Amino acid sequence: MTQDDKTRLTVDIHNRSYTIVGTESASHVRMVASLVDQKMREIQENNPQLDTASLAVLTAVNSMNDYLKLKEDYATLLGSLKKKEE
Repeated sequence: MTQDDKTRLTVDIHNRSYTIVGTESASHVRMVASLVDQKMREIQENNPQLDTASLAVLTAVNSMNDYLKLKEDYATLLGSLKKKEE
């Protein structure tokens, strides 16, 4: 993959600008950035004393927790489907 194949996009997350470079569509990158911003604001609302670094780590931990739960649910559903097919 060459640099020409990548999209470069600037997004705002928690009042800071970040340049994201990757192969995903601009709309996908904007959606991801918006969800991260939303999660950071939600956590900050409940913990206004957090500094940005702590807020970012808690956002990452919460997001990974949500991801792992969804992954487990997906595996369970796949297992259920396979049992029904047998």
